[in-house]
Formats: sequence, C-alpha cells, structure tokens
Amino acid sequence: MTRVAAIDCGTNSIRLLVADLPADGGPLTDVTRQMEIVRLGQGVDRTGVLAPEAIERTRIALAGYADQIGRLGATRVRMVATSATRDARNAAEFQAMVTGVLGTPPEVVTGDEEARLSFTGAVRGLPPARYLVVDIGGGSTEFVVGSTSVEAAVSKDIGCVRMTERHLHSDPPTPDEIAAAREDIGYAVDAALATVGKAGYVVGLAGSVTTVAAIALDLPAYRPERIHHARVSTVDVTAIAQRLLGMTAAQRLTIPSMHPGRADVIGAGALILATILERDGATEVIASEHDILDGIAWSLS
Repeated sequence: MTRVAAIDCGTNSIRLLVADLPADGGPLTDVTRQMEIVRLGQGVDRTGVLAPEAIERTRIALAGYADQIGRLGATRVRMVATSATRDARNAAEFQAMVTGVLGTPPEVVTGDEEARLSFTGAVRGLPPARYLVVDIGGGSTEFVVGSTSVEAAVSKDIGCVRMTERHLHSDPPTPDEIAAAREDIGYAVDAALATVGKAGYVVGLAGSVTTVAAIALDLPAYRPERIHHARVSTVDVTAIAQRLLGMTAAQRLTIPSMHPGRADVIGAGALILATILERDGATEVIASEHDILDGIAWSLS
C-alpha cells in the first residue's frame, strides 16, 4: 500500500486527494478529498496573465494542502496545473510560487495529457463500454473517447469561467449574451466531436456536471455519494441550463447544492454540458465524482 497525494489546479478551483493505492491494482482508498475555489484563471482570457490576487489565493490554499500532505504521510506527490497556466504569460511566477510552497514544481500538462488523466480517473468502476468523457473545467473542456484506453482526445477553450467572462456579462445574462455563448460553444463542440468521434455513453466530470446532477436529483445538500454515477437525461440538463441562465447569481446561491464559488459561472457550465449532449445525440449523461484527480493519483502507482 502506497499513500499518495494528488493536486489538480484548474482555472476555477484547486483540489487535493490523499489516497492509499493498493499494490494489487484494486480500488484506491480515499484518505481525504478537498476543494477550494481560488479562481486562478480570473481575467486570463482577457489579459493573458495570472492576476497577483489570484496567485495569492492559490498560495494560501496550497499551503494548507502542503501541511496536510505532510501530516498524513503521503510519500509521493504530483500537482497538475491545467488551462489557466497553459495560457498565462507569467506562468513562471506561478510555478516558482508552487515550488516554494509544495517543494515540487507543478506540471503544466497539455490538453491531451489532461484528457488522458481525466479518462483514467473517470472510467474505473464503470462497466466495459466505449465512452465519451467530457471534463468541463473553468478555462477549457477536454473531450476523450475510449474503452479500456484512450482512442482520441482534444481540448477546447470553452470552460465555465472563460465563457462567462467572454459572453455572460449581465446578471442574469441577456438573450443576446446567451446566444453568443451558445454559438461559441457549439462551434467548439462540433470541432471536438469531429476529432474524437461519438460514443454510446457520455460521462461528465467536474463541478459544473456534478452540480447539475445534484440539482436534477433535488438534493438538500451536495452529496457526492448520491451524485457519483447518477444518470441525468439530456432533456433535464437542457431545462436546468435554461433555468440557471434565467437566474441571478444571488438566486442561484439559494439552491441547496450550490457551492458559493460556482454560482456566477454555473450557467455557462450547464450550457456547455447541454450543448455537448445535444450535438452528440446522447440521451443522458453519467455524472462522475472521479476525474482527473483520481487519474493523477493512479499515475503515482
């Protein structure tokens, strides 16, 4: 048994998984899973740089994670940084901060590597089949198709934070803003599906997907054990996206399963998910709580 620590630093959140990996390749055992909304990608689509206050928010969260990694005795650590740090001109400043806090540099992975890690984490525990795995992040969405291994993968710059900052400026968004976002998303989704192809089943990852699933299940609070592998119809996803886009951020905060740091961008995230399902022709999405974070942990075996 090996205790490992995986950190996923995306555009919107930074997450930690400390887990025990069995020597026989069996299921990993969670020691702790945590998430902080740090909005590292704040303004990156517009400015091309990571904001100093965003780097500082991330530093504070990462320092807490580093303390826990040491206390829990993880012997292997891997931190992956994704869309925001790929795009930023001052990525070196961010990498130096991480190295100073964590003692190891972050890996700024390509979109293809991000997709492979997401796929590995997502499909473990699902019945053998050919899956389209979509990981909707803050800055980008990864599309990957495969069965036991990845067949094709592509990353597109249509994340919930990026689309909100680019198009959805009003609260709630205007019909023209929503139409512009839908067109932008649709173009990217069509291009992605032309590259990776379609599959019999769609698995959706990350906070936008799991929050939509929680809303569809009408949960009184966010319950990962209820959300994991829940199936939500395309009809319901589309209706939820329309509902969320018609609400103000303050109104979204009244939804019991809504994380406060996601309320302003969930409309865009739900719209991305609905567009993927519609363009793919899928009847439903399988929501997964296991994603790139689990893939990072497995890579340390």
